[in-house]
Amino acid sequence: MQEQRCPWCGDDPVYVAYHDQVWGVPEYDSLALFEKLCLDGQQAGLSWLTILKKQSGYRAAYDQFDPQRIAGYDEDKIQSLLADAGIIRNRLKVESIIRNARGYLQLTADGTSFSEFLWSFVGGKPIQNHWVAFEDVPVFTDQAVAMSKALKREGFNFVGPTIVYAFMQATGMVNDHLTCCPRHAQCKALGPS
Repeated sequence: MQEQRCPWCGDDPVYVAYHDQVWGVPEYDSLALFEKLCLDGQQAGLSWLTILKKQSGYRAAYDQFDPQRIAGYDEDKIQSLLADAGIIRNRLKVESIIRNARGYLQLTADGTSFSEFLWSFVGGKPIQNHWVAFEDVPVFTDQAVAMSKALKREGFNFVGPTIVYAFMQATGMVNDHLTCCPRHAQCKALGPS
């Protein structure tokens, strides 16, 4: 079988770099996971490429995704964000990041590691899938449904099962690179150090 990239990334250089260097690589840092979960929520109704191209704008607008600072945002800050062309200017999406920061802080105040909480839904290590065709990859799984429900109980939003599964794929909780993709074997070899 000839190796070829997963077809979803096309030939856009930004998307190809994301596929080749980020997507499917296991991420265990709590703050990096928080940022990624928030960004995946921003994707709702849009393409991931749109959000990916605005990632630096999001980092600047949201204080490098510092949950402590974000949780304190007031109406003036919300208005400032709604005027920021570097992000998606949708009030519900802006408020969701603030809600998620508060959920993150509450979870960690209770002594729970955000990373351990999220990774517990896959038993602490990546699930290795062996998809042959893009059409075989599910839009969500039982683990994504369970994680979605748990996040909602903790006060998070824009975390439906489809968004959560995309997050799980991106952060390497599941390896959904197709078996023909060179990244499949590379991501399979990665895991907790």
